[in-house]
Amino acid sequence: MRPNNIPILSNAVSVFLLDLNAEEPQVLLMRRAHTLLGAWCQVAGKVEPNETGWEAALREVKEETGLVLTELWSADLCEEFYVPEKNIIQKLPVFVSFISSETPITINEEHDAYQWFSFDDAMELFSFPGQRRVLEYLHSEFVARKASPHLRIDLSGRRDIAATDIEETTG
Repeated sequence: MRPNNIPILSNAVSVFLLDLNAEEPQVLLMRRAHTLLGAWCQVAGKVEPNETGWEAALREVKEETGLVLTELWSADLCEEFYVPEKNIIQKLPVFVSFISSETPITINEEHDAYQWFSFDDAMELFSFPGQRRVLEYLHSEFVARKASPHLRIDLSGRRDIAATDIEETTG
């Protein structure tokens, strides 16, 4: 017998990497090589046991791009969509970080390409309406206006990276 409700599951995160210092604001997208083959996506992934959402965001960015972020913002928004195979509503808290599009990226095996796109071009490439809604919101709250300082996540107590990782990323 099937349940008479649709469970809501929040066990993954979504991270958008933005360059606001380029001539035109840019967003980093990566092309999926396996699941969602060929789809252009932001960084996303599951939260591991004993991990907070923001810790998962930092880890996923490092795994998928090789970057060790020194700043992270809550977008104060969740990406959400229905997964028919599991009859669940999936909710992913959205995080944002600002980096230069000149920063070297090393993608992992989940992707076969990456590229910086304008917000308009990214909107055209996204396969899912939820991604486009999030990108519109990010443009409104992080590009068209200065992000609220209350959304910045304090990373000062992190134990997941060594000081040398920070120096490599920022130096």
